[in-house]
Amino acid sequence: MSSNIVIIGPADSIPALRERLDSGAELHTFTDAEALEALDHIFRHRPRIIAIEHDFSSSSRGVALVNRIKDDPGLATCEVRVITHDSGINRMSSRRRVSNTAVAVAEPPVHLDRRGTRRSQRTRVGDGLEVLVDGNPTMLIDVSVAGAQVMSTSVLKPNQRVRMALSDARGVIRCHGAIVWASFEMPKGLPTHYRAGIEFQNADAEALSEYAERHRRKS
Repeated sequence: MSSNIVIIGPADSIPALRERLDSGAELHTFTDAEALEALDHIFRHRPRIIAIEHDFSSSSRGVALVNRIKDDPGLATCEVRVITHDSGINRMSSRRRVSNTAVAVAEPPVHLDRRGTRRSQRTRVGDGLEVLVDGNPTMLIDVSVAGAQVMSTSVLKPNQRVRMALSDARGVIRCHGAIVWASFEMPKGLPTHYRAGIEFQNADAEALSEYAERHRRKS
């Protein structure tokens, strides 16, 4: 492990964070928009300290970054610090996870739960089933007459209004809906992505029920 220190945070907070950590060690800084570059550097150099700005640490990208670091046994000796601009340092053992999964961007009281819907039975679909969300190819995880869970490389945020198209040999089902929860994930060995729950608005319940049954995952 090197004696380097990695600092990650919003660009305007970097100078203050550098001053607080100027211990004579070599400092490497990354903005919050460079989280993936920071992660690559951390994996390659295994710095002694990973300092993350407080507000960024509680964002979806920040939580995903911290969880990804703590999931890797090779980084077990790295010390993760959450630092405010002025005072206060929260040290975390790199063996202790912040949470079991990436924390949602926001989760106001909604009809959908974290893995599907409360109002209706959800159906887990087969792997690789692709739908369109606002015209972007998106992986469908499960679906019901009230909503769906999807996985997307495009940004999805809570309260975002979306258009969804579910198509197969029987035709196309077009729905309008809203994102009610979303999380940013950095899974090991896979591309980063957003996982989100969509609540449908005035969707064709019969068509959705038949679509779900046609694509139900085989046990």
